[in-house]
Amino acid sequence: QMQLAESGGGLVQAGDSLRLDCAASGRTFSTYSMAWFRQAPGKEREFVAAIGGSDGSTYYADSVKGRFTISRDRAKNAVYLQMDSLKLEDTAVYYCAARPPYSTENYSRMGAYNSWGQGTQVTVSS
Repeated sequence: QMQLAESGGGLVQAGDSLRLDCAASGRTFSTYSMAWFRQAPGKEREFVAAIGGSDGSTYYADSVKGRFTISRDRAKNAVYLQMDSLKLEDTAVYYCAARPPYSTENYSRMGAYNSWGQGTQVTVSS
């Protein structure tokens, strides 16, 4: 497992941008797929975006496609989520997650990930 720590959340207005950072510890970071999930009040945690460990392929939920960008810096053991054109419905706690290379579950499922951060709050106001 890895230790993950998110940062960068905050209060912004609709239409603004925000970048979330996830710092990961562990020598095997480059082999893990990484993802962002979010959980709004009263709702289940949902997939937002993922990036592959080997080829860096990216995947997005339909609700954020074209607005959010996931990236990773292998040298810094970090993953980022650039969020543009934020909407009220993007308000949630955002979690960073790590998926080991041996996982057979789909990248969009929580069960695929064995390491989670503590979460960072993003609040979008009108």
